Amino acid sequence: MKNDYQIFGIRTVIEAIQSGKTLDKIFIQKGLKGDLISELHKLIKDHDINSVVVPVEKLNRFTKKNHQGVVANISPVEFHDLDELVISVIERGETPFFLILDQLSDVRNFGAIIRTAECTGVHGIIIQKKGAAPVSADTVKTSAGAVFRVPICRVDHIKDAVFHMQASGIAVTAATEKTENRLYDIAFDQPTAIVMGSEDIGVSPSVLKLADNLASLPMYGSIGSLNVSVACGAFLYEVVRQRSN
Repeated sequence: MKNDYQIFGIRTVIEAIQSGKTLDKIFIQKGLKGDLISELHKLIKDHDINSVVVPVEKLNRFTKKNHQGVVANISPVEFHDLDELVISVIERGETPFFLILDQLSDVRNFGAIIRTAECTGVHGIIIQKKGAAPVSADTVKTSAGAVFRVPICRVDHIKDAVFHMQASGIAVTAATEKTENRLYDIAFDQPTAIVMGSEDIGVSPSVLKLADNLASLPMYGSIGSLNVSVACGAFLYEVVRQRSN
């Protein structure tokens, strides 16, 4: 599998970290030992990099070359500092418009959402460092390059992003079917952050409790749910519609 954003080999990954490369995720072969792998583990801890232990078969699917038990994904983008991004938007005199993705896991959905976010003028997208879909080659492709135009921030926990928005005077609206409130009844002409949940469970209950508003889309079919990227598009364009009046 060819991936321009993937590197392999223990020493190569160590050097990438030491040179300041942004690594999205590191895959380490189960049972791997030695001084170099110990050094790698220390760097991973020091730099708070997402890593996972996997069987060698998974690494072999990544590359047929000698990976030495380590494969890493390099992020194609540099992540932004959330505090600096929010301040810059406010200082420009613009009405903040942010998107928070709570544990979204599918890279193609992620890419499609980034593309819609760019088209609707979202100031920034916030994801969790661990457990979220990576900014990968597939993300770049499905975003049609929008991933290079929309600032992306990473936080330790989604709740951190919610607290930061609220402390900055930005109202947080979570998309969920677990409410009678309709999307169209929420005032989006004020500073706004939309929270979209994962493909399987939606917005996590702990985040729902923190949100300023809960909003749902009317559903008239028998299926009862939309693909998250489609639902996200409906939410983002409702913000655009209200701000265009």
